[in-house]
This record gives sequence, C-alpha cells and structure tokens, in this order.
Amino acid sequence: MARLFIVRHGQASFGEANYDRLSDLGWQQARWLGEYFGERELDFHRVVAGSLQRQQDTAKGILEGMARVGADVSTHPGLNEYDGEMMYRAFTGSGDQHVHQARDFKDYWRTFRAAYEAWIDDRLTDVTETWGDFGQRIENAIDHACEGAGRDDAVLVVTSGGVIGSALTRLLEGPERGAIHLNFQFRNTAFCEVIVGSSARRVLNFNNAPHLERPGRRHALTHV
Repeated sequence: MARLFIVRHGQASFGEANYDRLSDLGWQQARWLGEYFGERELDFHRVVAGSLQRQQDTAKGILEGMARVGADVSTHPGLNEYDGEMMYRAFTGSGDQHVHQARDFKDYWRTFRAAYEAWIDDRLTDVTETWGDFGQRIENAIDHACEGAGRDDAVLVVTSGGVIGSALTRLLEGPERGAIHLNFQFRNTAFCEVIVGSSARRVLNFNNAPHLERPGRRHALTHV
C-alpha cells in the first residue's frame, strides 16, 4: 500500500506583521525533517504543498535536507489553512485580532477557540468558507496528491495544523470538534503517516517528530 506523509509547516512568525513566513528555526526544522526522511531512504513519488509561503518553504526545506534541491513541488490551494481572521471577525464583530493577542494572549486564545467551535457548529454568519466546505476542499486536495500512487510509493503533503486536524477527524470518523484538539496539538514539522489503499485510508501514526527528539534539539519542539 502507498504511504502518505502529512507534514505541518515549520515554525512561522507568530506575532509579527507577516505570520506567513518561516522563522530561522522553522527552516532548520524543515531541513532536519528532510535529513530524517533521507535516513529512512524515502523517495517521494509526489510532493504537494499549499500555496502559502510557510507551506511552500517548508517543502523546499525538507527537499533541501534530502539533498533534492530544486525537486518539483506541486501546489494545491486546497491545502491552505483556514482563514483565522475571518473566524475571529465573524465571532467577535471586530477585526482587532492582533491587538487582542498583544493585550491578553490567554484571553485571545479562549476567544479564538470559541470562534473555532462556532464555525464548526455552523453558528457563524458572514463567512467566506464554511466548515463543511473547508473539509471537502482538503479531501479533494489529498485525493489529488494520492492520485496514481502505486502500492510501494510514498507521497508527501505539506500543509497546516487546521488542515491536518480536519483531515484526521474525517479519517478517524471522530467528533467534529475533535479537529480543534488535533490542530492545537500538532507540532511544527511533525508528521502523520497514513496507509493509502485502493478503498480505504488508515492512520498509522500521529504528530511524529523524531527529527526533533534528539540531543540538542528539544528547543525545536514548537507549536506555532
């Protein structure tokens, strides 16, 4: 059976004007993951990332670590993260998300989680994408990534935590709100491995970061 590796992007630039940019540590996390994949002698049949900069650059960093600089990275916008600002604005009626983060970080996250729950429950109005639409576009993107993969092939998908949370919730047939927990637990450049069969997909492991769980790298276990 083919194997699908779904990777969350490296550490981005949380709290800065442009979050969608890998930090120096984010680049290093990606390269270390590439080195780990190289040690496992993985040769990906296809590499697909969302169109966000942090996703694209993570894929490039992984390939750099595998000594495959310049290898092709396909782009599928269905792997892009949900619009957090849309959720926050629809829930609070305010666009001052970053001001809220700076003023009271803990209260901001409580508010954001409540907004996330309301989005999943279809209680938000004036949104550009529903929870159901989000899940469907992710499923379509993963179908595209796995298309044509043979039983001995490996496929690499680079995306974001919210996408992974939604995808795994569907695969595990879990409660919809469980996607929030999976999202917030997923570490930067951690991966899950999915067995892809002709008629079913099964989660083999979740939130793995063996490339970071090595001496001198504990500082690189990050979540944002």
